[in-house]
Amino acid sequence: MLEDRTAAAPRLAPQLTPPSDPWPDGYPEGYAVVDVETTGLARDDRIVSAAVYQLDGRGAVQDHWYTLVNPQRDPGPVWIHGLTSEVLADAPLFGQIAEELAARLDGRVLVAHNAVFDWSMLAREYARAGSAAPVRQRLCTIALSKELGLPLPNHKLESLAAHYGVVQRRAHHALDDARVLAETFRPSLHAAAATGLRLPLLACQPLTEWSDAPRPIGYQRSYRSPGWRPSRKRPACPYPNPGRYEPGGRLVQGMRVAFSGDTSIDRELLEDQAVEAGLHVATSVSRLTSLLVTNDPEASTSKITKARSFGTPVIDEAAFTQLLRDVAPAPNR
Repeated sequence: MLEDRTAAAPRLAPQLTPPSDPWPDGYPEGYAVVDVETTGLARDDRIVSAAVYQLDGRGAVQDHWYTLVNPQRDPGPVWIHGLTSEVLADAPLFGQIAEELAARLDGRVLVAHNAVFDWSMLAREYARAGSAAPVRQRLCTIALSKELGLPLPNHKLESLAAHYGVVQRRAHHALDDARVLAETFRPSLHAAAATGLRLPLLACQPLTEWSDAPRPIGYQRSYRSPGWRPSRKRPACPYPNPGRYEPGGRLVQGMRVAFSGDTSIDRELLEDQAVEAGLHVATSVSRLTSLLVTNDPEASTSKITKARSFGTPVIDEAAFTQLLRDVAPAPNR
């Protein structure tokens, strides 16, 4: 383990939780609040850092832990997580930290913001290492926020933090994201307990589908091969177009999304993620386009020019991948 020596999340003394009656029978006895930063969103992407806050059954912090992980490939969106190949060069491989991480997860409910993503990344890393994470259940704080009916403008972590008055020091630093999530989960847990709410727990099944196609450090097809590639025929989107994306809001199934310019994640993989989320990937921009994704909004490409003329919202890849984690279902589905 690499101890965190930054100001991202100062070491906290164990908290004592005052008795709170009644406390629902059947609530878990411990939680592991987790955040992972990764090289991307695809099956062959890897973890570059991980953090765990251990909480007792009533949400009090017991301990926290953080490590970098050498992904043995390009670190991906450095502008998001800030971890370069040089920073990760001397970090341990996942197999070297798997046992210690497992000890911190064992017997606890995994808690994460968009928990299916963090769980999937962890499960695939353990599968590559020839083992399985000792996690039987997970709890998504987005789902819990919805169950509680919290008055949030959206379901981003920063909005949840603002609701509870939690200050984020370093967004997209795994340790600080986990700290923020731990500090916001505790009042949510107590609010759920006060009303006897059934927690939205889901079973964690070990994953067997993963890819380990090697990508050399410094190599990304979207950067190195920007030339022509044949388009792929995709099945028609089953959802009607709900209209344009509203900045600050959520993506909605059926929205038409177009891409322009280079992306850190291979374009086809990014498009696959969009299709799996229920979005319509468009090859051009028209008045019906809901959103344009580009990392260079000042470029004079035809798509960006048309987006400007139509008033189509434009966001970068980092914002888009964050939005992909919580796509709203199609209306009247």
